[in-house]
Amino acid sequence: MKVLMTGFEPFDGNSFNPSWAAVEALQAPEGIELRKLRLPVVYQKAPALLVEEMRGWVPDAVICVGLADGRSEITPERVAVNAMDETIPDNEGAFPHGDPIDPDGPAAYMTRLPIHTITQRLREAGIPAKISNTAGVYVCNNLMYGLLRAIAEEPLFRDVKGGFIHVPATKEMDPAEGVPVLPMETLVQALQIAVETLK
Repeated sequence: MKVLMTGFEPFDGNSFNPSWAAVEALQAPEGIELRKLRLPVVYQKAPALLVEEMRGWVPDAVICVGLADGRSEITPERVAVNAMDETIPDNEGAFPHGDPIDPDGPAAYMTRLPIHTITQRLREAGIPAKISNTAGVYVCNNLMYGLLRAIAEEPLFRDVKGGFIHVPATKEMDPAEGVPVLPMETLVQALQIAVETLK
C-alpha cells in the first residue's frame, strides 16, 4: 500500500512546525510504502504541489497533517469548506477575507479517511483525540479542500483515501504560556496509528 504524508513548513513567525517534524520522524509500517512531502504555508501552492506529487506517484491514501495551535488533542478533520479567511497572511503575504477557494466548486468536501476508527484507536492507545468538524479557513483547510477536490474530480484518484489530521503544539515551538502541548513522540505515535489504520 502506498501512503503519501504531508506536513507544513513553519509559519506566523515560528521557526518550527510539529506537523512536518512528526511526519519526517515516521517509520513506514510493514506492508506500507511511505512517501513524505513538506509543503509551503501558501494558499494556492500547497494543494498544487500535493496534487502534482499525487499524479506522479498515485498513492492509495493521503494523510495531510497541520498544526492547530491551541488544541489539546489529535483531531482528524471531517470537512473542508470552500473559503479562505484568516487573521494572518500566508507565507507569501496572501491575506484573503472570505474568498472562495474555488468559485465554481461545492461548498464543502467530506473526508475520505476512516476518522472514527482512527480516533478510536488513538484513544485506545491513550492518546487524546477527537473528530473535528472544522479545519479552519487557513492553508490547512485549503489543502484539504484541494486534496478532496482532486479525488472527486480526477479518475486517476477515484479509489484514493484522503483527508487531514491536525496536531497540537509541542514544547519545541516554545509556545505561549497556557497553550496546550503534546510530546513530539506522541504526535509521531498518533500518525503511525493513523497510517496503520489504513491497511
